[in-house]
Order: sequence, then structure tokens, then C-alpha cells
Amino acid sequence: MSAAPGALADYRPALRPRVLLSDPLLDGAATVHLIKDAETGNSFKVGAKEHFLIARMDGERSLAEIGEAYAGEYGRRLADAHWRQLLALLGTKGLLAGAPEPKPAPAPVPVPEKRTLLRGSLPLVADADATTARLHRVFGFLLAPAALVPLFALVLAMEAVVVARSGELLLAVRGVMSNPVLLTAMAILLWVSTALHELAHGVVARHHGGRVAEIGLRWRLPAVIMYCTVDDYLYLGTRRHRIATAAAGAVMNLVFLLPFCALWLFAPLDDATHEAFAALLLLGSVQAFMMLVPLPPLDGYKIACQLAGATGLAASAGGYLRFALRRSPEAAAYPRRARIAYPVYAAATVLVLAAVVAALVAGVHHLLTT
Repeated sequence: MSAAPGALADYRPALRPRVLLSDPLLDGAATVHLIKDAETGNSFKVGAKEHFLIARMDGERSLAEIGEAYAGEYGRRLADAHWRQLLALLGTKGLLAGAPEPKPAPAPVPVPEKRTLLRGSLPLVADADATTARLHRVFGFLLAPAALVPLFALVLAMEAVVVARSGELLLAVRGVMSNPVLLTAMAILLWVSTALHELAHGVVARHHGGRVAEIGLRWRLPAVIMYCTVDDYLYLGTRRHRIATAAAGAVMNLVFLLPFCALWLFAPLDDATHEAFAALLLLGSVQAFMMLVPLPPLDGYKIACQLAGATGLAASAGGYLRFALRRSPEAAAYPRRARIAYPVYAAATVLVLAAVVAALVAGVHHLLTT
């Protein structure tokens, strides 16, 4: 059987430019790739073999050439029916250049999000991607190594001070809690830090070629926060870019604290302001590092997913561990990478949560005994 059917052997299929392909991702015991139509937002999963073929549909290679590469990789050649089935699938979904656009299904009547006093969301800008592009033009220079390295050095130095003087900062937090004016001011500053956290995700994603779909406010009273939705996060060019985008928010939280740390350390402040800045340093640092806890939906979980090369990491790890603890034969069906990644993720999460609990207990004990 030929590598590609005779009638189609010279056909050079090409994906539309709007089609995005992800890296290989663990999904339970399987390895999958995500494919997304950036125009419609539709996405679906395919296996490694299907991705091997689809990723080579660049308009340069013929089906015969793709088929030869497939045969070399997997030791078998595709029959005419396989090629036609794959091309029909891609064409039906409107992913192939030159194929007719699929007939749109009857559009469902849009149901506006129900906004109440207690919960809802509200977009703040008409074009979130253009807004993020403007922010990137102004602040993108900070993402260059010449700016990032000194910023990271300053953040590390600040956090060393926070750890070294944590007892003093805890007492400052207790003092601020009894002062409604200072407490309100600190809450406002922490909210601003949260808003900058969200915008940082968007700016860094834009820096790496991503697209921001929406910037807005979301409330679940009494909490009101900003949000920034990166539309194609999983399809950014490299794993490093995706990790940088996920970590950008926490880094922004810490960078936000730098001027307050400098004032607290070196400026001649009155006692109340000095105490407020001390409390802000501790609470702001806790806010940043809590976002890095590897549990969904936190940024730390997104980073963990990228480090493991997995989608749905928490659920997949839980499923694997249930099989492994019961010594079920199904555990052996998981690929070696999964058998390493899932237990490492579970162990790391337990250690991080234990460290958080230990820090909270130590802080409470310090306050009670001081």
C-alpha cells in the first residue's frame, strides 16, 4: 500500500493561519495535543499520531511526503480511507486552507450573564488585546534581561529582609488590624496589587505572542477583583513562555512592594506609617506566594502543569495514585513520564501545603507569645 493514495499523493494540505497546536500533554494515561481554531475559539484533543500528520500540513509537503515520514516514525502506512477521514474531519471543522467554511450551526440565543449584587462580571475595555498591546509598548522594556535581573535581585533582597524581620512584621500586622484607617488603606493597596497582577499576565503573554481576550471586574461579594483572560495561553510558543506568563502575576505583586520596602527601611516615617508599610510588606509577600501554591485555579498550578507537561494535572495525578496505591495493573499502563510526574506533583503539593500550615502556626504562636 502506498504512503498516500494515488489520487491524493500530490495534494499539499495547509492549515489555516488561525489554527493553533499545543505541545504534547499528559492527559491521564494518554498523551494528547490540543488544537484550537483561534477565530471561533473551538478546541479539541488529538492523539500523537494524528498530531504528527496535522502538524506537517504546511502547504509545502505533499501527502506522499507526510505519509513517508509517518511510515518511518510509526512503521505503518496509512490507507486511503484514513487519509480521507482525516482530511474530511479537518475540512468539516474549517481548519484547512482552501476548504469551504463549515456551515455555522444555528446560533443559540445568547444568554447574558446574570449579574446580581452578590456575583457577576463586567468587561472594562472594548478591545482587551489592543489595551494590552498599549501597555506592552509602555512597559515591555521591563521584560528585557537588563531590567529583569536587577528587579529580581531587589525582590530577593526584599524577601530576605521580610524573612529576617518577620517577627517585627507580624506585630505590625496586629497593630494595623486595630486601626480602621490604616487597615482600609492597606486593603486598597493590596487590591491595586491584585489588579496589576492580572495586567502583568496579559502584558507578558502579549510579549510572547499571546492574545488577551478580556479585561474586567468580577465580584463574588465581599470580594471584587480584576481579571485578565489570556485566550491562547496553552499555545504560546514554548513552555518557558507559558511559565513566565503564569508567574508574571506573583512577580508583579512583589515588584509592587519594592518602593514601600525602600520607604520602610530608609525614609524618616512616623510610627503609624512605618507600621503600615511593615504590615503591607508581610501581607503583600504572603499574597504573592500564596498564588504560587500548586492547586487549581492558582498560578502555581498552571506552572506545575507546564513543568509536568500535563493538562488536568490534579485530576490525572489523583487517578494514577488511586491505581498505584491499590497496586492495580492499570497503573502500569501509564507512560513512564506520567508515573514520575504525577507522584512528584502530589508530593510537592503536600510539602508546599505543609510549609504553609507550619508558617501559619508559627506566626500565630509568635503573636500569642509576644
